[in-house]
Amino acid sequence: MKMSFRAKRLERQNQRLAQAGKLNLVALMDIFTILVFFLMVNQSEVKVLQSNKDINLPRSVSEQLPSEKVMLTITANGVLVQGKPVWQGDWQQDSNNWLPELSEALTTELDYLANRAGPLAPEQQQVGRALTILGDASVPYALLRRLMAICAATEYRDLSLAVEAMAPAVEAP
Repeated sequence: MKMSFRAKRLERQNQRLAQAGKLNLVALMDIFTILVFFLMVNQSEVKVLQSNKDINLPRSVSEQLPSEKVMLTITANGVLVQGKPVWQGDWQQDSNNWLPELSEALTTELDYLANRAGPLAPEQQQVGRALTILGDASVPYALLRRLMAICAATEYRDLSLAVEAMAPAVEAP
């Protein structure tokens, strides 16, 4: 029996639909290429400071991104400059016992780093050298002030305090 044009067309269509679907790799490659470029471009906007597991940074809304500076880390049991232990001890003891030793050790290390970096330019002499302080949230403010005063005495007057960034609160209209 002779098949009509409609029957032949329906048979061809059924044969085409019965075949397994093919994966279009070109479209997937285009998507992944765009994703890779997007991630590469946006990667530079996030700055992560080297952190210590012993430090619990205070939380705050920060508007400035960190930059590469000398890092002064204050933990519960010591002080590190650029990851190098400078002083270890207990903050709970009488400060007259450990403050002179800490002051001398920190001054020595910061002077060494300043000498390695070379002299300051005339326009930078007023501001001083840059330093970022990573201090545990439990560090007393009086101790933080003393350490900042020691840093200011050694040309490191452009001080920044590192915080853990949190999202700003959105006010209801």
